[in-house]
Amino acid sequence: MILKRCKKERKFLMIQIPEKTIPAFHSQTILSLNTQKVRTAKSSQTILQLNQNLHSHSPAPTIASYRHPTFKNIVQKGQKIALFTNSVSPSVDVLLGWNVKKTACDVDVSAFLLGANQKVLGDSWFVFYGQPQSPDRSVSFETLSTNQCEKIHIQLNQLNSVVQKIVFVLTINEALTRNLNFSMIEHAYIQIIDSNQHELVSFPMSDYYESVTSMMIGEIYLHNGIWKFHAVGNGVKEDLAGLCRRYGVNVS
Repeated sequence: MILKRCKKERKFLMIQIPEKTIPAFHSQTILSLNTQKVRTAKSSQTILQLNQNLHSHSPAPTIASYRHPTFKNIVQKGQKIALFTNSVSPSVDVLLGWNVKKTACDVDVSAFLLGANQKVLGDSWFVFYGQPQSPDRSVSFETLSTNQCEKIHIQLNQLNSVVQKIVFVLTINEALTRNLNFSMIEHAYIQIIDSNQHELVSFPMSDYYESVTSMMIGEIYLHNGIWKFHAVGNGVKEDLAGLCRRYGVNVS
């Protein structure tokens, strides 16, 4: 697996990063990285080295807050709710946004597709900016240019039947080496809308911890044949590689 920073410009940081193409992924570990910003692959480097190279070519970021969307069906931390009542939407969009109080905070979105054992089905069942689609093409990652920062589109009717849960995570890039944490983030939210663009549920986060560098903001899971949402809002002091180990992604 190749971890490759290829995100578009974000409004809240206003960092100019050239858009890059994403090659096909092969059976490699997450720490086999591509440091070339456009096409040609170089030798393997660590996640830290890759991100340092990209940031060194970027102008100094400035903070520009986004305006979050209007929330209608708000849930509180820890609350669980069924996504559907009478009918099931064939697809949902999971929208995630946030503001930063410190310009050094660059937040990434990831989705881990888990089986009943709470582990990924395989290394490729982890969707993020460097691997933007699941093997069955049911889950895809997209960076938005509107109020939301990131979107994860889920085709529920195409999702592998072994998948029982999808965990959505916000991770601060280089947090462990640069002493960054979630007390430097604000206005983070997760919002799920159906195929008709109607909000099913939203969870604006309220707790931001100094001890957290990766936040499990929410998850959808299958319970007795019904898809439900859990507003988690808890995190750990781990980087993206640490989260991969936690959920069973092969990291060497």
